[in-house]
Amino acid sequence: MAGVYFHIPFCKQACHYCDFHFSTALKYKSDLLKAMLREISLQSTYLGRQKIETLYFGGGTPSLLSENEINLLIDTVAKYYTIDVHAEITVEANPDDLSTKKLASLRNTPVNRLSIGIQSFFDEDLKWMNRAHNAFEAKRAIKKTQDAGFDNITADLIYGYPLLDDTKWLANIHCLVEQGIPHISAYSMTVEPRTALDHFVKVGKQRPMDEDQSAQQFMQLIKTLEFAGYEHYEISNFSFPNQYSQHNTNYWQSIPYLGIGPSAHSFNGSTRQWNINNNARYMASLSTNEVPAEIEVLTTVNRINEYLMTSLRTIWGVDLLFLESTFGKEYVEKIIYTAQPFERRGQLIKRENHLTLTVTGKLIADLIASELFIDH
Repeated sequence: MAGVYFHIPFCKQACHYCDFHFSTALKYKSDLLKAMLREISLQSTYLGRQKIETLYFGGGTPSLLSENEINLLIDTVAKYYTIDVHAEITVEANPDDLSTKKLASLRNTPVNRLSIGIQSFFDEDLKWMNRAHNAFEAKRAIKKTQDAGFDNITADLIYGYPLLDDTKWLANIHCLVEQGIPHISAYSMTVEPRTALDHFVKVGKQRPMDEDQSAQQFMQLIKTLEFAGYEHYEISNFSFPNQYSQHNTNYWQSIPYLGIGPSAHSFNGSTRQWNINNNARYMASLSTNEVPAEIEVLTTVNRINEYLMTSLRTIWGVDLLFLESTFGKEYVEKIIYTAQPFERRGQLIKRENHLTLTVTGKLIADLIASELFIDH
């Protein structure tokens, strides 16, 4: 099985914290989509004969695509790959795009899962982030999506920023729980280089993010959602039992995927590649039948370390038997030895040939993963 990711690099406006590749100029949208269709054709053998079990429209703002544009991209993939009849097909959407008419048009596509970028239910917070929607639109979008017949819904929240006190944070969480959203993703606010938020911090217009606040609100998130019946199956993701994001779970389990569009990444098990993050150069390259991608051939150490970084974030953890059978016993012995201090501190648990993070370990997941990395 494998997945396909479409990067749709268009937004109505730029969120202050976002460092993803996008453009607010939509006039070249049809030309860029033609280039994406060409890339699908040129990448028709990238995944071999593997069946496609997930398709994901990310961005940017994929909800800016029309019904016909979504169908065309999916149909073009189907020309070259077999799409599983039960494939999970997700579209990210901003609340302000989810009108009754828009949702009806999405029902005329194979899309069966919506990812709604809520971020907050407070107007002052949304304005601070420079989001395009308001709190009323956020609540209305969820209700309209459910009324339109979509029951496989995920919603995003952000925590750990100055305007968000604990009372507001809990209110945001409870709002999603009360509406029965089956999957919730929550991310700590980070100041990414070359973003508007980065500039505001540097010139003193905005104070830096508070790591202690972020950690406290992360713990509140875990406690509240687990009490409500959600499984914390990945650092930033919670769902009702067996309602995980299949597409993202495949990423974390090193299942191959093809990325289409400017800045999109691809992985086929032995190599990783990433497209240029410039719309004009992307289109120019595809016009000459060249995929504008850099390619990295993964070494054994690369593959082990990538697996450690991603698998450790999940409830399934690091499968030591898989590592041993795939890469050799000597690597596993090194990992087990390096993990011992974290086990003694109660941050890692070794059980039934798996290494998994404890709740306190999740607070420093990246640090633990980096310490477990194989260096040669």
